[in-house]
Amino acid sequence: MNLAGIQQWVFPDAREIPNHPTLPVVVYKRPFGPAPAGDLAAFWENLFPRHGWRPAWRYGVYPFPHYHSTAHELLGVFRGHANIRLGHTAGVTAHVEAGDVIVLPAGTGHQNLGASDDFQVVGGYPDGQRADLLRGQPDERPGADARIRAVALPKSDPVQGRGGPLVGLWKLG
Repeated sequence: MNLAGIQQWVFPDAREIPNHPTLPVVVYKRPFGPAPAGDLAAFWENLFPRHGWRPAWRYGVYPFPHYHSTAHELLGVFRGHANIRLGHTAGVTAHVEAGDVIVLPAGTGHQNLGASDDFQVVGGYPDGQRADLLRGQPDERPGADARIRAVALPKSDPVQGRGGPLVGLWKLG
């Protein structure tokens, strides 16, 4: 497993979109090397549940800024590539491609700024969590802030399990 390619950021509040106040966004750049041949979506859908993360859908990433106040989110890229803005206006743009995994703490803004025509991800959430969809409207806060603080930490790292990097970065236990 290639863990040297881990990227992480904690973003400040971006006004419309809160971002998480303490937990970093984590991007695993091809943690298993070049994207494996075969059905990478099925690979992610088999791997993530073994570590307590429930795959919920296959799709892209919305082209508008949004966040979730009731769940952390996982995106396993299985096809194509994209430029994803993380952290809204206070963040960065990350280039992701097949084989990469993004873990977003609740409250973190994300948006597809442009992608290949075939870009797709397996999206999911820690067991027991369900995501809402918020777009940074004025009436969302402070309710969203309270929900973000209340979201439970997952039990393990979605890529490597209880010994994975997210355990230390998010202080899971």
